[in-house]
Amino acid sequence: MTQQFAERATNVAPTGARNAELSDLVRILEDQNRRKLDVIAPASALRFREGNVHVEGVESLITEDGVTDVDGIYRPTAVADEGIADKLRIPLAYLRRMRAENVPLLDENVNAWLREEPQRRFMLRAFRGESGPGMPPSEGVARALLSDSYKLMDNFDMLLAALDGVKQSGHPTRVTGCDLTDRRMYVRVESEAVAIQAPELLRGYRSPFDGRNGDELPVISAGFVITNSEVGSGAYTITPRAVIQVCRNGLTETKDVMRAVHLGGKQDEGVVSWSGQTQRKTLELITSKTADAVRTFLSREYVEAKVRQVEAAAGKTLDEPTKTIEHVTKTLSIGAEAKDMILSHFVRGGQMTAGGVMQAVTSTAQTLTDADQAAALEALALPALTAAAAHG
Repeated sequence: MTQQFAERATNVAPTGARNAELSDLVRILEDQNRRKLDVIAPASALRFREGNVHVEGVESLITEDGVTDVDGIYRPTAVADEGIADKLRIPLAYLRRMRAENVPLLDENVNAWLREEPQRRFMLRAFRGESGPGMPPSEGVARALLSDSYKLMDNFDMLLAALDGVKQSGHPTRVTGCDLTDRRMYVRVESEAVAIQAPELLRGYRSPFDGRNGDELPVISAGFVITNSEVGSGAYTITPRAVIQVCRNGLTETKDVMRAVHLGGKQDEGVVSWSGQTQRKTLELITSKTADAVRTFLSREYVEAKVRQVEAAAGKTLDEPTKTIEHVTKTLSIGAEAKDMILSHFVRGGQMTAGGVMQAVTSTAQTLTDADQAAALEALALPALTAAAAHG
């Protein structure tokens, strides 16, 4: 399985993985956990200088492992900039323009709004910079600026709890791919033991990747995708996902998603350290919910019912496919570049039906290097099917 890893600089924890193995995802998450720093700080302790977040006057955390210094310089990611814009009510497009064209004006704007409410508290999620012997700490990374009531549900802990839930469900499964971005973690799980025949859905379809024929392999297997965000970009979710074997296209059914949101109570100022009991209760709940969701999503009855629903619309023949795809992409706000790719995949797929549009959307999603964009496009496959069938 191909892998792509992104690391912005030597002092930054690795943040990216696309189509990675589970073992590689675990390695990255373990390294990130070693660098993480989460702190509740008042606005009076935060300042922007040269476009970076400066933390000043926050008490260090002293533990048996040593002293955790909080004060320092943290370079914001794009996600952190979005949180800053949201929390200070600065239009995001304007903040981005200032960062690109006039950083001193960005500093002035952010600091002015921070001074308006000096006692207002935020949670800053960051990666610590590292330093060598006798050297000052290097610049860290500001990952997100969040509400002080944001509940920490970290990727590594959530992954282990979810995999425990999968194990408790008793279904034979395998992890087929993992993605990690600045925003989210994605873990795709599949059970080939729960596979059904779907000849109507795959009649006449060819894989746009290798030309294999859906008539010869009309099989769909059950699965789901686990997602979580550590930076406020979404809840922990388990979403059912059917996998078409001839091309590995994935169909996610977002209407049936199971979710757990990152909401908690107000927290004291300083470095955030969850108690063992609080964390244990949260993870036990995640494990239990995951096991329940897996038992539902990996049942043959569930998969068969969903496939039959899709088949009803997928067989609709399209009189003017190009116009239909134009309509579908406009309706779903899919950009011009993705629209052209979808049209190309539609032609190579050979199905001149609404189902062919659905397949073209999911196969295009597989080719995107941005995991967040790929997941968002895949989630539009079933709405695209509905829109294509209605347009005709």
